[in-house]
Amino acid sequence: MTDTEKLADQLLAQERRALARAITLVESGRADHREAAQALLDRVAGHGKQAIRIGLSGTPGVGKSTFIEAFGMMLTGMGLRVAVLAVDPSSARSGGSILGDKTRMERLSREPGAFIRPSPSQTHLGGVARRTREAVTLCEAAGFNVVLIETVGVGQSETVVSEMCDLFLLLLAPAGGDELQGVKRGIMEIADLILVNKADGELKSAATRTCSDYSGALRLLRKRPQDPEGFPKAMMVSALQDEGLKAAWDEMNALIDWRRENGHFDARREAQARYWFGEEVKRGLMAQLETPEARALMEEGAEDVAAGRTVPSVAAQSVLDRLSVSKD
Repeated sequence: MTDTEKLADQLLAQERRALARAITLVESGRADHREAAQALLDRVAGHGKQAIRIGLSGTPGVGKSTFIEAFGMMLTGMGLRVAVLAVDPSSARSGGSILGDKTRMERLSREPGAFIRPSPSQTHLGGVARRTREAVTLCEAAGFNVVLIETVGVGQSETVVSEMCDLFLLLLAPAGGDELQGVKRGIMEIADLILVNKADGELKSAATRTCSDYSGALRLLRKRPQDPEGFPKAMMVSALQDEGLKAAWDEMNALIDWRRENGHFDARREAQARYWFGEEVKRGLMAQLETPEARALMEEGAEDVAAGRTVPSVAAQSVLDRLSVSKD
């Protein structure tokens, strides 16, 4: 039995250390590691295990980590196994990330039924790490019932996370200024639930107004075929006082059940699989530009463009034609 086969068997046997090693393997950029990762993913494919995948984003300071910890503790208290894949922004200058989510979720990190894995976003756009989708597959293979995907932060590019989750939650804080204008329409359109956090103490009245504003705004959006009547909706929660979390979970289950019964759940999973197949093909094509031959042609074309001997579009087509001929 190869190391990859052994790791796959340990993963399917729900060994936590095997899951950590497997995610490290799929996140590696080394060619031999990528080959081993693909063999691992192929071996655990078709295991029949399926988790509820929940994407979560929110404005800075909204309390995403506090919410995830409180929500995760509630789910593990119900006997569910919860995996948290948290994506931390990487520095554009040093390339480093803090990866402090386990520190911020101290109670949940000690819970036997929970698994927390922070990953750097590196240069990948979309609020998630490049291999987050594969990490979700590994968490499902390891028998987790719920996978929470925490994105870098609210923004227009965060919509990529909708291509790897079944539900998308948008967390907002009350009294946060002109949020209706500040939060982009793109992320509003993919949200299944908008949760106004910190609905406690002096902020409760502000949370009520914010929730009402968003409820009105959601009614103005175009109706989506994958939503029953009343969705998407806005709700109030308090992660600090564990209020509204059970009601939010009930709404998530109601939406998932409706989508399963009406064929939207499986259709969405199939569409996501097609999307990521296309993305992998694009990445493979981009990787071909990293060969020494391609780099030499790119440098030659760049010099011609810089000197004004040709225009970028013509130079680019010339490089592509010459690369195509060299492969033939």
